[in-house]
Amino acid sequence: MSRHGAEIVWSSDGEFTAGSYSRAHDWRFDGGQTVRGSSSPAVVREPMSDPFGVDPEEALVASASSCHMLWFLDLARRAGFDVASYRDAAEGEMGKGDDGRIMITRITLRPEIAFAGRQPSEAELADLHHRAHEACFIANSLRTEIVVEAPATVDG
Repeated sequence: MSRHGAEIVWSSDGEFTAGSYSRAHDWRFDGGQTVRGSSSPAVVREPMSDPFGVDPEEALVASASSCHMLWFLDLARRAGFDVASYRDAAEGEMGKGDDGRIMITRITLRPEIAFAGRQPSEAELADLHHRAHEACFIANSLRTEIVVEAPATVDG
């Protein structure tokens, strides 16, 4: 199996012991991409959080959405469909898990997919989403509920 890594880099701005330190940091990936990360301003107030940074909760939602999309595209291609575009307004909900700890309790995917040529039936579309969800490495790694709320199709 493969391994996947990220380097997370943070340094003190001199306010650490006072508790008012910046939570902004960098995520560095093997391909050379650097992404600004931070705690969510909904969890740690500004200016200690950077609202322009990607917070871990957003990253989790994006990972689940991206994984689902990549599997969906592969399965749709194999089924003979021509996907013209795919857009997802994914959202994660924070709450308490069964054990009382705060967690992302639900991720809702809302993909809008445009097909060129032959359009899938509602049953074919539902099957593609089901199989994409079953194959998604991220979904298989989480205990969070992941729901797909997709319109039948979007005009391509």
